[in-house]
Amino acid sequence: MRVAVVVAAMLFCMPVFAQGVKLKSVTNSIGIELVEIPAGAFTMGEGEGVAVTLTQGFFLGRTEVTQGEWMQVMTSQNWSGKANVEIGDKFPASFVSWDDATEFCETLTEIERKAGTLKADEEYRLPTEAERECACRAGTTTAYSFGNDKKQLGDYAWFSGNAYLVGEKYAHKVGMKKPNPWGLHDMHGNVCEWCSDWYDEKLSGGTDPVGPERGSGRVNRGGGWGGDPGICRSANRDYDCIPSTRNDRLGFRVARSQSAQ
Repeated sequence: MRVAVVVAAMLFCMPVFAQGVKLKSVTNSIGIELVEIPAGAFTMGEGEGVAVTLTQGFFLGRTEVTQGEWMQVMTSQNWSGKANVEIGDKFPASFVSWDDATEFCETLTEIERKAGTLKADEEYRLPTEAERECACRAGTTTAYSFGNDKKQLGDYAWFSGNAYLVGEKYAHKVGMKKPNPWGLHDMHGNVCEWCSDWYDEKLSGGTDPVGPERGSGRVNRGGGWGGDPGICRSANRDYDCIPSTRNDRLGFRVARSQSAQ
């Protein structure tokens, strides 16, 4: 029976989802659209990688959290007066630390619970590193969710080639580039996105991995608008940021735990 369950779970993250399958989405009370990412198994990392099984589906923001969404929850403007930032409701919230992003998720959870729009066993949080890579890959095994040809990256991402190196040294409006096969935008660029995990050189595999119990830096993923094509790969990871770090290339997208009911 256990073997059958594992095999069934593995089907969720197989490349069949790369063939135009549209996943369910929901929009929350402040207008964040979230895509339902299914449970399943995949190989995390590159080369031999590590086997990962996600036993629970979850929701993930279709785009990075925007300035407009941030201000609805936090009222602050961390990016105000900073260089390398464009201002507007559809631009990603940047100059957001891991601590800031975690506080946003906790506050949004409280807001929606009080409003009766979030079930008691659901919460907003940062995605784990494994969840972020699974969602970025969207069932693919190639360097990018669109294949291995880095020349196509400009169709899907804001990165050094179409942002930093052409004088547009800032994160661009979300959702302007093509989505990955699961309908998620800006997974390979724009802002680097915080994950919940502490960084460890060795990838955490197995069932529902959450990273080491302690560390000095939190993982971020996604490449960012200053990253070269190699940094924007699905498997690339960055770790040199302590949780209080704020800069023009750091932002996040929210995950939401699914109800068990």
